[in-house]
Amino acid sequence: MSPSDLLVLAAAGMFVLGYLILDQILLRIMLLIGTALYIWYYAIVDSSPLWPAIWASLATGSANLIGLIKLIYRRSAWAIPRQYRDLYENFKALPPGDFARLVTAAKRMTRPAGYPMTRANEPIETLYYVINGKVEVEKDGARFAISNGVFVGEVGYLTRNPASASTVVANTAELLEWDVKTLRKRVKRDPRFGLAMDTMISLDLAEKVAKAGAPVLSTSSNPSPHSAAPVFSRS
Repeated sequence: MSPSDLLVLAAAGMFVLGYLILDQILLRIMLLIGTALYIWYYAIVDSSPLWPAIWASLATGSANLIGLIKLIYRRSAWAIPRQYRDLYENFKALPPGDFARLVTAAKRMTRPAGYPMTRANEPIETLYYVINGKVEVEKDGARFAISNGVFVGEVGYLTRNPASASTVVANTAELLEWDVKTLRKRVKRDPRFGLAMDTMISLDLAEKVAKAGAPVLSTSSNPSPHSAAPVFSRS
């Protein structure tokens, strides 16, 4: 078997192994190695290099290399804008690149005490994530507070139903805010973005359900928002 035969077999082997690997980065690395071996083969198989085949392989290899770089970047912390890196610990279920797409679509705002977030029986116009601070919830005549690290308005966003509770900022709070109309348009044209958002909301809802059995210390009509145990609201 000639060296050129060995090259083409090795190149084909790299492609076969690549297609058997589920990890996208390893797959692309194997395809790059296979492409390089094919280029080598085209360069020596005949008395003169097979330039059309070489240029075609270089084009496909370059496209694969660009995709590989994007994949590596999306999985690295460098993908996260500096102003949002402090939040990634709360969203670490997402790859850094998906997290970056999620938060850069939002506005990071500081809102004063009393700022209205949702109103009962009214459509959800803004989806919130509470970075720091507390939110007061009023539902069915009861009031209680929820702390940072939760979404507000997520059920209404998902179901397109009006809010079932009224929520206001209990003290100065830092929030991520997504305009719901803009968010839905983004989800339609970018399925991966929609998947990232659904993942974070699902995890948030699961955590709230897990805490749902926690007792509320006060359910009278006018308790202090600071006297209630954090429970979840389906606003």
